[in-house]
Amino acid sequence: MSQTQIEKTLIVVKPDATARGLVGEIISRFEKRGLKPLDIRMQTVSRAKAEQFYAVHKEKPFFGELVSFISSGPTVGVILEGRDAIATVRRMIGSTKSWEAAPGTIRGDYATGLTDNAIHASDSKESFEWESKTYFS
Repeated sequence: MSQTQIEKTLIVVKPDATARGLVGEIISRFEKRGLKPLDIRMQTVSRAKAEQFYAVHKEKPFFGELVSFISSGPTVGVILEGRDAIATVRRMIGSTKSWEAAPGTIRGDYATGLTDNAIHASDSKESFEWESKTYFS
């Protein structure tokens, strides 16, 4: 049997979901799963901060679209803590491509496109460290 560990992760409710009034519903789904919000902040991310946040994708063709979208309106960042939080959250949010996300996942239920896919979540401990530091700076 594998050992589970308590860890932290970051989610960012994107401008599309924030505009549609889904913030409470999305955070509630994580709380119902036993994940605890430790810090919550609403902000419209500046273009400079968005470029820093998505720096790992800088050489990819979709970088500009990511940056433009995340900085297009209010977002809500939440640091969550719980057992195997990173993997649990990644399973709960579903595939990045909304049309591939299973019903019952956050993206399967709320996403409407590729960048307007309702939510971002850290995919590793290293990503969490970088993204949370950047988002909450």
